[in-house]
Order: sequence, then C-alpha cells, then structure tokens
Amino acid sequence: MDSPFMTALAAGIARHGVRVVRFEFPYMAAVRRDGRRRPPDRAPVLLDAWKGVVADVSAAADPGAVAIGGKSLGGRIASMAADDLGVLACVCFGYPFHPPGRPENTRTAHLATLCTPTLILQGTRDPFGTPEEVAGYTLSAAVRLHWLEAGDHGFATPARHPRTSEDNMTEAIAAAAAFLATTRRP
Repeated sequence: MDSPFMTALAAGIARHGVRVVRFEFPYMAAVRRDGRRRPPDRAPVLLDAWKGVVADVSAAADPGAVAIGGKSLGGRIASMAADDLGVLACVCFGYPFHPPGRPENTRTAHLATLCTPTLILQGTRDPFGTPEEVAGYTLSAAVRLHWLEAGDHGFATPARHPRTSEDNMTEAIAAAAAFLATTRRP
C-alpha cells in the first residue's frame, strides 16, 4: 500500500480529480505488524476484504459511482469482485495473467464473462503476461488492454531503452484517469 509504485499511482490519479482510497489485505497488514513475510490469503478472504472496503466507501458515496482496482494480485481480486459489487469500473495495474514462466496456468477464466468495464495496464515485458500470450486469451468485450512499451510488471523499462519507467507511469496514470472519466455516470 505504501510502496513507491502505489504512492505514485494514487497521487497521480488523484491529481486527475479522482478520489483514491487505499487499503491492505489482511495478510499484508499482518506482514506490516510482525515483519514476517507470508503468502496471500485465499481468494474468499481477499474478496471479503474488497466487499468491506467498497461497503465503507459506498456509505459515503453512490455505490454506482465507485470504481475499484489494484496492482497485480490486488487488481486480479478487484476484477473477480467487480461484477458482484456493482461498481462502476475496475482498473488493473500489472495483471497476473499467469505465474512467471508458466503461461499454461492462466488466471483468466472470470475475465471471459466480466461485465464491469475494466482496464488492464500491462508492460510489454511483463513476465505475468506478454502481448503475445494475452492475445490468445478469451476476454470479455468489457475488458480493455493498454500496453506500456518495454515495461515489466512494475512498468520499469531497461536502462538503455529510450522510454523511461517514468514515461510508463505517466502514461498509466493518464490512461487510467481517462478511462475512469469515460465510465462516470452523469
């Protein structure tokens, strides 16, 4: 939640007039408390965490005006919860389409039937899903892909590439803000 990546994303999107709320999944909060690394909670626990956050945010806003999203696992769980939560949109930064080096083990079944407008921002060098791999997946018409040139899972580029990591972060923020602007209800 407090990583430089998430801090830059949240601040950048907020500069576009979008209210941003960040939270930690239970396993992340436990890591922060005791300093010991641990695996993520199972999907039902992560989905319940999203439900709680959306309920809290929706208490102060129209539930239909809430968009959700996240980085990597956070985005995956947001996309799994989006339809059930009735949110306006979902934005995924660095979606884990499959474990690195195991493209046959996809995490995409729900993306084929997703109804919530969803934007996935992905680096073209992301080991969790490259353009060539993702082109073969069945994704619903509600899912849009935005590729960040030479970016890895955190959108970083190789040192000698003409495009910088900052270029990719700027592009990701602008694309997410533009997408959210098009999904807002009047």
